[in-house]
Amino acid sequence: MTTTPPHNLHPKDLLLSPSLTSEQVTTLLTSYGFNNPKQADANLQLMASEPRSRLLLAESIDEILTLLSLSADPDVALNYLERFAKATIDTVHLYTFLKAYPVAVELLATTVGSSPFMSQILIRHPTYFYWLCDPEILHRERTKKDLMRECAAVVNAIETEEGKLNALRRFKRKEVLRIGVKDLLKLTSVRQTTAALSMLAEVLIHHVYEICSRRLRARHGRPHHRNNIGRAVPTGFTVMAMGKLGGKELNFSSDVDLMYVFGSADGITSSSSGRTSILQTSHTEYFRELAQTITNALSEVAQGGYLFRVDLNLRPEGRGGDIATSLDTYQHYYATRGETWERMALLKARPIAGDRTLGRRFLSTIATFVHDPLFGLAELEEVKTIKARINKKLATKSPGLRNVKLGIGGIREVEFIVQSLQLAYGSTHQGLHDRHTINALRKLHHHKLISQRDYGHLLAAYIFFRNVEHKLQMVEDRQTHTLPTNPRDFQRCALMMGYYDSEESHAAEQLRHDDDMHAGHVNEIFRNLVLPTHGTVLERGN
Repeated sequence: MTTTPPHNLHPKDLLLSPSLTSEQVTTLLTSYGFNNPKQADANLQLMASEPRSRLLLAESIDEILTLLSLSADPDVALNYLERFAKATIDTVHLYTFLKAYPVAVELLATTVGSSPFMSQILIRHPTYFYWLCDPEILHRERTKKDLMRECAAVVNAIETEEGKLNALRRFKRKEVLRIGVKDLLKLTSVRQTTAALSMLAEVLIHHVYEICSRRLRARHGRPHHRNNIGRAVPTGFTVMAMGKLGGKELNFSSDVDLMYVFGSADGITSSSSGRTSILQTSHTEYFRELAQTITNALSEVAQGGYLFRVDLNLRPEGRGGDIATSLDTYQHYYATRGETWERMALLKARPIAGDRTLGRRFLSTIATFVHDPLFGLAELEEVKTIKARINKKLATKSPGLRNVKLGIGGIREVEFIVQSLQLAYGSTHQGLHDRHTINALRKLHHHKLISQRDYGHLLAAYIFFRNVEHKLQMVEDRQTHTLPTNPRDFQRCALMMGYYDSEESHAAEQLRHDDDMHAGHVNEIFRNLVLPTHGTVLERGN
């Protein structure tokens, strides 16, 4: 596709030459890749409805159309751009800004050309665009302390609980936009993106915990129990992050996997001030209500959207289990009934809200179960069986579709390889105790438990697949791991990944090739590591 305007025609003519014929308009706009030049021209005219804005837009029109032509669907991109311009109200200010700061043109064109989800955030909140253009916002790394301080300021400025939760939802949208635009502009790595999304989730969940805990204390009083020497002490409650949040590897549209732990089931709540108007309740009921309140607050769709979909299925008994459980109950369950998949899941557990000391006690309590020195061939066979079930379910549910997370040679196989090695050797190599998949891979390689070749293939594949996940989920804020079957959408994903059309091949072909290559490498390693007929983890590690 060429973006060179036809001879004797300039894109400014679209806005400044009333005598331009429909054929000339078509010729100009098709040269920039527009399939519906009539609609594209209508969008441009709407963007410049008054003389001053028309003149200013004409100054940047060539650069804007050139950048939109690089997107998978210039027609859709221009439509979002027109909607954004309309939402800003003051188009003169917008076009003056674009002319003065060319980097802002790239930011805006890249966003509307890549992500309808991010485009819609900008349309709802046009001032976010100018915020993003501040170099400090996109180029300075934000720390957890920064986020906690900014989030606290937003929450503390509002009196009502509902208002505070809505403020958190807006805060999340704004921060996700910042992280997403950094990703789209290639200003950050996959690892930095997942870490930023995880840090944001942790900060938000902390504030939700504080809001919900305050509500329950006002209603029921505070939970206390007697310690070993008979002294009344506060009973702790902690929110444990699991899965990708636990590993600081969150996607743009991930569920958050959580477990809720409380310190003791003994006792009832009481008022520290002696109030008699509280509704006293048992610890078990109090903490179950607190867990449910937190879950509802995180997942409720309200003004500003929702915070997170919450997945509690990693807790003992899964969906049939108690939503919150005491530390002793967890300890008894894992000692008597814990399964291999639960060991794998607990590798990523970490406390993110509430009583962090209790969270560390929980980790200490489960350490013997997780890193069982007797983990061996039978357990490795179980890992193989788990993955075979996933493959069978996927083939039945989504035949012919490519799932980069659960499919053959995808993310799950990388994670299973890493987790199997961690479980097999974790009791003797404490340096392998790392929740983050990339860190764990590096440590396995450092301890010579995985070859240089396999390490290189697994690291490259994991980063590639996680990047694909991000790009898929940034489009519509939808939890998906499946490569599109629609050619235009597949091309969009390829372009967002950084591929481009050349004389030798299309971007989509390059993406397909690399997906096949990485999947082949991972599946070969997975089969050789896990399947007993090809050797085992233990044999290859020695």
